[in-house]
Amino acid sequence: MIDRVDRRLVFKPLNNRPFLHGETEPCINGRILGLGAYFNKPNHRLATQLLREQLEDGGWNCEAVEPSPKRPKSRRSSFHTTICVLEGLLQYERAGRKSAAVTKARKRAEKYLLERRLFRSLRTGEVIDERWLRFSFPTFWHYDVLRGLDYLRNAGIKPDGRVREAIETVIARRHQNGRWPLNLLHAERIPVEMGTGVGKASWWNTLRALRVLRWYNSAT
Repeated sequence: MIDRVDRRLVFKPLNNRPFLHGETEPCINGRILGLGAYFNKPNHRLATQLLREQLEDGGWNCEAVEPSPKRPKSRRSSFHTTICVLEGLLQYERAGRKSAAVTKARKRAEKYLLERRLFRSLRTGEVIDERWLRFSFPTFWHYDVLRGLDYLRNAGIKPDGRVREAIETVIARRHQNGRWPLNLLHAERIPVEMGTGVGKASWWNTLRALRVLRWYNSAT
Protein backbone atom coordinates (compact mmCIF):
# COMPACT_ATOMS: atom_id res chain seq x y z
CA MET A 1 0.00 0.00 0.00
CA ILE A 2 2.68 2.48 1.01
CA ASP A 3 4.60 1.77 -2.21
CA ARG A 4 1.49 2.68 -4.20
CA VAL A 5 1.14 5.92 -2.21
CA ASP A 6 4.81 6.68 -2.86
CA ARG A 7 4.37 6.18 -6.60
CA ARG A 8 0.99 7.80 -7.17
CA LEU A 9 0.42 10.56 -4.60
CA VAL A 10 2.28 13.68 -5.75
CA PHE A 11 2.49 17.44 -5.26
CA LYS A 12 1.46 18.73 -8.69
CA PRO A 13 2.64 22.34 -8.10
CA LEU A 14 6.11 20.93 -7.32
CA ASN A 15 6.57 19.12 -10.64
CA ASN A 16 4.77 16.01 -9.37
CA ARG A 17 7.16 15.50 -6.50
CA PRO A 18 6.22 12.26 -4.66
CA PHE A 19 4.28 12.95 -1.46
CA LEU A 20 6.74 11.12 0.81
CA HIS A 21 9.57 13.32 -0.51
CA GLY A 22 7.93 16.33 1.14
CA GLU A 23 7.16 19.86 0.01
CA THR A 24 8.27 23.30 1.22
CA GLU A 25 6.73 23.95 4.65
CA PRO A 26 8.33 22.30 7.71
CA CYS A 27 4.96 21.86 9.46
CA ILE A 28 3.86 19.63 6.57
CA ASN A 29 7.25 18.03 6.08
CA GLY A 30 7.48 17.06 9.74
CA ARG A 31 4.21 15.17 9.43
CA ILE A 32 5.26 13.58 6.14
CA LEU A 33 8.57 12.49 7.67
CA GLY A 34 6.72 10.85 10.54
CA LEU A 35 4.26 9.08 8.24
CA GLY A 36 7.00 7.75 5.98
CA ALA A 37 9.08 6.56 8.93
CA TYR A 38 6.07 4.86 10.53
CA PHE A 39 5.54 2.87 7.32
CA ASN A 40 9.27 2.07 7.09
CA LYS A 41 9.98 4.74 4.46
CA PRO A 42 12.26 7.10 6.43
CA ASN A 43 13.40 9.93 4.15
CA HIS A 44 16.94 11.02 4.99
CA ARG A 45 16.89 13.96 2.58
CA LEU A 46 13.71 15.33 4.16
CA ALA A 47 15.12 14.95 7.68
CA THR A 48 18.30 16.77 6.62
CA GLN A 49 16.22 19.58 5.12
CA LEU A 50 14.34 20.01 8.39
CA LEU A 51 17.58 20.19 10.37
CA ARG A 52 18.80 23.00 8.10
CA GLU A 53 15.57 24.92 8.72
CA GLN A 54 15.76 24.88 12.52
CA LEU A 55 15.76 28.43 13.90
CA GLU A 56 18.13 29.94 16.43
CA ASP A 57 15.60 29.69 19.27
CA GLY A 58 15.37 25.92 18.76
CA GLY A 59 12.08 25.50 16.94
CA TRP A 60 10.68 25.80 13.44
CA ASN A 61 8.30 28.14 11.64
CA CYS A 62 6.74 27.77 8.18
CA GLU A 63 6.96 31.54 7.76
CA ALA A 64 10.73 31.31 8.10
CA VAL A 65 10.76 29.23 4.91
CA GLU A 66 7.73 30.46 2.96
CA PRO A 67 6.94 33.95 4.32
CA SER A 68 3.83 35.80 3.22
CA PRO A 69 4.36 38.59 0.65
CA LYS A 70 3.04 40.98 3.32
CA ARG A 71 5.15 39.57 6.14
CA PRO A 72 8.95 39.39 6.46
CA LYS A 73 10.76 36.12 6.99
CA SER A 74 10.21 35.02 10.60
CA ARG A 75 13.06 34.50 13.04
CA ARG A 76 10.77 33.21 15.79
CA SER A 77 9.53 29.66 16.03
CA SER A 78 5.92 28.50 15.95
CA PHE A 79 4.58 25.96 18.46
CA HIS A 80 2.40 24.50 15.69
CA THR A 81 5.31 23.90 13.32
CA THR A 82 7.71 22.81 16.06
CA ILE A 83 5.48 20.04 17.41
CA CYS A 84 4.91 18.68 13.89
CA VAL A 85 8.65 18.51 13.23
CA LEU A 86 9.44 17.06 16.66
CA GLU A 87 6.99 14.21 16.17
CA GLY A 88 8.40 13.52 12.72
CA LEU A 89 12.03 13.46 13.87
CA LEU A 90 11.18 11.17 16.78
CA GLN A 91 9.43 8.70 14.45
CA TYR A 92 12.36 8.97 12.02
CA GLU A 93 14.82 7.99 14.77
CA ARG A 94 12.62 5.10 15.83
CA ALA A 95 12.66 3.81 12.27
CA GLY A 96 16.35 3.14 12.77
CA ARG A 97 17.77 6.41 11.45
CA LYS A 98 19.34 7.72 14.63
CA SER A 99 22.04 10.33 14.31
CA ALA A 100 23.72 12.78 16.64
CA ALA A 101 22.48 15.69 14.52
CA VAL A 102 18.84 14.61 14.68
CA THR A 103 19.00 13.96 18.42
CA LYS A 104 20.63 17.34 19.02
CA ALA A 105 17.94 19.10 16.98
CA ARG A 106 15.18 17.34 18.92
CA LYS A 107 16.72 18.24 22.27
CA ARG A 108 16.97 21.91 21.27
CA ALA A 109 13.31 21.94 20.22
CA GLU A 110 12.20 20.16 23.38
CA LYS A 111 14.02 22.83 25.36
CA TYR A 112 12.14 25.46 23.34
CA LEU A 113 8.81 24.03 24.53
CA LEU A 114 9.92 23.45 28.13
CA GLU A 115 11.41 26.91 28.60
CA ARG A 116 7.99 28.32 27.68
CA ARG A 117 6.16 25.94 30.04
CA LEU A 118 4.46 24.53 26.91
CA PHE A 119 2.15 27.55 26.48
CA ARG A 120 3.66 30.77 27.82
CA SER A 121 5.62 33.59 26.22
CA LEU A 122 9.28 33.48 27.17
CA ARG A 123 9.41 37.28 27.20
CA THR A 124 6.21 38.18 29.10
CA GLY A 125 5.11 34.94 30.75
CA GLU A 126 1.61 35.44 29.32
CA VAL A 127 -0.45 32.61 27.81
CA ILE A 128 0.34 32.71 24.10
CA ASP A 129 -2.98 31.33 22.87
CA GLU A 130 -5.92 30.35 25.09
CA ARG A 131 -6.99 27.75 22.51
CA TRP A 132 -3.90 25.71 23.42
CA LEU A 133 -5.55 25.00 26.77
CA ARG A 134 -8.42 23.23 24.99
CA PHE A 135 -7.86 19.77 23.58
CA SER A 136 -8.78 18.48 20.15
CA PHE A 137 -8.48 15.26 18.18
CA PRO A 138 -7.41 14.83 15.44
CA THR A 139 -4.92 17.63 15.99
CA PHE A 140 -3.78 17.91 12.34
CA TRP A 141 -1.10 20.67 12.37
CA HIS A 142 -2.48 22.42 15.44
CA TYR A 143 -0.61 22.59 18.74
CA ASP A 144 -2.19 22.29 22.17
CA VAL A 145 -0.90 21.56 25.67
CA LEU A 146 -2.04 17.94 25.68
CA ARG A 147 -0.28 17.27 22.39
CA GLY A 148 2.91 18.85 23.71
CA LEU A 149 2.81 16.79 26.90
CA ASP A 150 2.07 13.59 25.04
CA TYR A 151 5.07 14.19 22.81
CA LEU A 152 7.36 14.65 25.83
CA ARG A 153 5.99 11.45 27.35
CA ASN A 154 6.49 9.55 24.12
CA ALA A 155 10.04 10.88 23.77
CA GLY A 156 10.94 9.63 27.25
CA ILE A 157 11.59 13.08 28.70
CA LYS A 158 11.70 13.10 32.49
CA PRO A 159 9.01 15.56 33.68
CA ASP A 160 10.06 18.43 35.92
CA GLY A 161 8.64 21.68 37.26
CA ARG A 162 8.46 23.20 33.78
CA VAL A 163 5.49 20.97 32.89
CA ARG A 164 3.61 21.43 36.18
CA GLU A 165 1.24 24.14 34.93
CA ALA A 166 0.50 22.18 31.78
CA ILE A 167 -0.30 19.10 33.87
CA GLU A 168 -2.59 21.19 36.07
CA THR A 169 -4.40 22.30 32.91
CA VAL A 170 -4.97 18.67 31.94
CA ILE A 171 -6.33 17.84 35.40
CA ALA A 172 -8.64 20.86 35.31
CA ARG A 173 -10.12 19.75 31.99
CA ARG A 174 -11.32 16.43 33.42
CA HIS A 175 -15.07 16.07 33.84
CA GLN A 176 -16.75 14.68 36.95
CA ASN A 177 -17.31 11.38 35.11
CA GLY A 178 -13.53 10.92 35.04
CA ARG A 179 -13.21 11.46 31.28
CA TRP A 180 -11.88 14.27 29.14
CA PRO A 181 -14.16 15.93 26.59
CA LEU A 182 -13.45 17.01 23.04
CA ASN A 183 -13.00 20.75 23.62
CA LEU A 184 -12.82 21.82 20.00
CA LEU A 185 -12.84 20.45 16.47
CA HIS A 186 -10.55 21.92 13.84
CA ALA A 187 -11.80 22.92 10.42
CA GLU A 188 -9.85 20.17 8.61
CA ARG A 189 -11.82 17.02 7.89
CA ILE A 190 -10.98 13.37 7.31
CA PRO A 191 -13.45 10.77 5.95
CA VAL A 192 -13.43 8.80 9.21
CA GLU A 193 -15.70 9.20 12.21
CA MET A 194 -13.46 9.85 15.22
CA GLY A 195 -16.00 9.08 17.89
CA THR A 196 -17.66 12.10 19.46
CA GLY A 197 -18.85 15.68 19.23
CA VAL A 198 -17.55 18.81 20.91
CA GLY A 199 -18.31 18.86 24.64
CA LYS A 200 -18.77 15.11 24.88
CA ALA A 201 -16.38 12.57 26.38
CA SER A 202 -13.57 11.79 23.97
CA TRP A 203 -11.88 8.39 23.89
CA TRP A 204 -8.77 9.92 22.34
CA ASN A 205 -8.40 12.84 24.74
CA THR A 206 -9.08 10.56 27.70
CA LEU A 207 -6.46 8.04 26.56
CA ARG A 208 -3.82 10.71 26.01
CA ALA A 209 -4.60 12.56 29.25
CA LEU A 210 -4.42 9.37 31.33
CA ARG A 211 -1.08 8.30 29.94
CA VAL A 212 0.33 11.83 30.38
CA LEU A 213 -0.75 11.87 34.02
CA ARG A 214 0.68 8.38 34.55
CA TRP A 215 3.98 9.57 33.04
CA TYR A 216 4.05 12.66 35.27
CA ASN A 217 3.02 10.88 38.46
CA SER A 218 5.54 8.09 38.00
CA ALA A 219 8.34 10.65 38.20
CA THR A 220 7.06 12.63 41.21
